[in-house]
Amino acid sequence: MRCLFLAEWFRALARRGVPVGLAGCLALAAAPVSGQQAASPRPAPATQPAEALPQPPASGPAATTPPASQPAAPAPGEYLTLADLEQMALTSNPSLGRAQALVAAAQGNWVQVGLPPNPSAGYLGQQLGSGGRAEQHALLVEQEIVTGRKLRLNREVAYQELVRAEQQLAAQQQRVLTDVRQAFFEALLAQRRVELAQELVTIAQRGQVAAERLQRAGETSRADTLQANLEYEAAQIELNRAQNQHQRAWWSLTAVVGAPQLPPTILRGDLEALPAEATWEESLARLLGTSPEVAAAAAAIDRARWSLARARAEPIPNVRFQGAVMQDNGIGGKTDGIVQMLLPLPLWNRNQGGIDQAASELMASQQAFAQLELDLQSRLAPVYERYASALAQVRRYRERILPTAQQSLDLVRRGYEAGEFPYLNLLNAQRTFFQTNLQYLESLRELRLSAIEMDGLLLRDSLAAR
Repeated sequence: MRCLFLAEWFRALARRGVPVGLAGCLALAAAPVSGQQAASPRPAPATQPAEALPQPPASGPAATTPPASQPAAPAPGEYLTLADLEQMALTSNPSLGRAQALVAAAQGNWVQVGLPPNPSAGYLGQQLGSGGRAEQHALLVEQEIVTGRKLRLNREVAYQELVRAEQQLAAQQQRVLTDVRQAFFEALLAQRRVELAQELVTIAQRGQVAAERLQRAGETSRADTLQANLEYEAAQIELNRAQNQHQRAWWSLTAVVGAPQLPPTILRGDLEALPAEATWEESLARLLGTSPEVAAAAAAIDRARWSLARARAEPIPNVRFQGAVMQDNGIGGKTDGIVQMLLPLPLWNRNQGGIDQAASELMASQQAFAQLELDLQSRLAPVYERYASALAQVRRYRERILPTAQQSLDLVRRGYEAGEFPYLNLLNAQRTFFQTNLQYLESLRELRLSAIEMDGLLLRDSLAAR
């Protein structure tokens, strides 16, 4: 309410012919954007599957959802909200299509590793040079029987690979959402700066006219007119800078959304909404308890355990059966049969090296899990520091600094209207107020971006993830 009142006050001051210069930036400093947009709930990461084997995954195009082509641009006059852009990103960002394809590949691997060997069929002929008197003709079949539950263990290993791929997909989805939310806030802030800069140019033009009129009336000096001209040029520079910042922010936003050709569109959201306050302990516990990175590392440990069990089952020999139906002319063309069973003897190769390798990989995965937890804590520390510092700054600005700056400006403004202060005093007060609000905006930006990163479980840079 304070900022809306200030914006109206400066417009009224300009209409009365008082040059207000850079003070118009007050309109941006804290004026809320209409149509507050609540943040969309973050998609929950895939949960750890039950111990039982899953059903064979669906095959074909329905197994994964490929990214949509280019989303349609909004109609003129329409606007985009955060929820709109999140939905566009979840269907268009190519990194998600890649992660979905890797999940489908893991599903296919799960199917393949559990399939038994195919039987073999063939023909056998012997004594073919006996002129038909001793010839033997046989049809034979061979089948390898996999023992030791090896196929089931293969599926268990592949299942954990599938779980890990699903968690990596969930992590990539969160990276995309974090990038979209941060880019949306940056673009929303840049959009507001452009609006302010345009208003500032208008106010500066009015200030020029007012200063020239007052100079002709002998109420001000030539110095005030020159200062008003400088304020106009500064406003033009500010407008150009704001437009370039907005273009850069829009390009970044459309890149993470996956729609680089999307034309600039009005964004609707709330610049001043404060995130929920969280302590360090709460933030760390939430990160370690819900991060898809942690779930993927846990799946890697389970995979290593099943791989060790599979390595221990490898020495159990598979059985090969052979059977044949034979016509033997040497015994009057009667039908004969052959049955053969082959059983390898694990005398020298009992997969000792494979077992040692699997055991070492299990230990490595456990150490990697502990390393990840420490890494997450290390990554959270600077983000939480920025969040806590920015939150304290924003509160201090709102409760003390901004009201004090407003009171100071009001006193100078009333003194200027009463003829007690020259125009330069008013200009300095306006500049101080403008700089104060810019610093407030920067603190608010730091707060929102760090809170978004913590809410996104430190997962960001979706387009750089491999």
